[in-house]
Amino acid sequence: MPSVYYWRTTLTLDSTERAFLADHGVGRMYVRYFDVVMRDGQLMPNATLQVQDSIPAGIEVVPTVFIVENCLRHNLDSVAQLLVDRVVQMSETNDLPAAPELQIDCDWTQHSQDAYYAFLRHVRSLLKERGMRLSVTIRLHQLAMAPPPVDEGVLMVYNTGDATRGGDHNPILDYRDVEPYLRYVADYDLPLCAAYPVFGWKLLFAKGEFKAILRDTDLNDTTVFRPLEQGEWLVLQSRDMPLLSDEGNEVARMSVGNHVRVWQPSEAEVQRVANALKKRRSTINQQVVIYSLDSKFLNKYNTEFYETLYHP
Repeated sequence: MPSVYYWRTTLTLDSTERAFLADHGVGRMYVRYFDVVMRDGQLMPNATLQVQDSIPAGIEVVPTVFIVENCLRHNLDSVAQLLVDRVVQMSETNDLPAAPELQIDCDWTQHSQDAYYAFLRHVRSLLKERGMRLSVTIRLHQLAMAPPPVDEGVLMVYNTGDATRGGDHNPILDYRDVEPYLRYVADYDLPLCAAYPVFGWKLLFAKGEFKAILRDTDLNDTTVFRPLEQGEWLVLQSRDMPLLSDEGNEVARMSVGNHVRVWQPSEAEVQRVANALKKRRSTINQQVVIYSLDSKFLNKYNTEFYETLYHP
């Protein structure tokens, strides 16, 4: 099934995004409802979705909640019920066509695995009472661990490298970063589909050291930027620049002499990785999820690319 992630704090769909959903027969949207963060020693929701638009008919919504990993150091028993109730209430209040499914997104590690899996078992039991299933995101490094106690997983085949490192590896997707994990895919004991990237980053560096991921930066402004080699710009004027963050109001100081490095996965690299995964697990691309539904990037890829990815 063609699917997409929607990962903005306000639900509004422009004409490009609606056309994409219709043209490619998208049947499922994984919509981030809110994050769970630690603040002042308390677990609480953050960056809650504001619904200002409707979802096109025929598309089901999978509510998705991101949990910051440090939350797993605290007792999550009481949070499970609150989380499930809040998700159901948001779907009902905003008249969203929610699927009988909840997805949890968390970058857990070996140190937090036990706490996370206990939390998932609790959430799954609560969802079963409502006739719902539980899915999670799976990062590449998590393939080497025991599968979580859920109904299915979405393998996040993006953000595979280290954005702070520099070098010639595309931190969003590079086959060289994916290849070491391919050996785990075939025998991973959980129903699994894959999510692939259609987005880009503008990374700010000062003397080779990573500073920030920038948002809404016009690199064509020749009074502020000068192009260097392909994919890199020199900063000519100092100024505060908005950061790519859920808060939406964070800034970083960009100084003369800094460099901006632009990364975006190529169609060929995405397809190469998708083919490699399919070779090892033939069913993994039966449902493909695009990350993410955002008109800033959708038209930077060809229609044929999406169709090949969605219908391998």
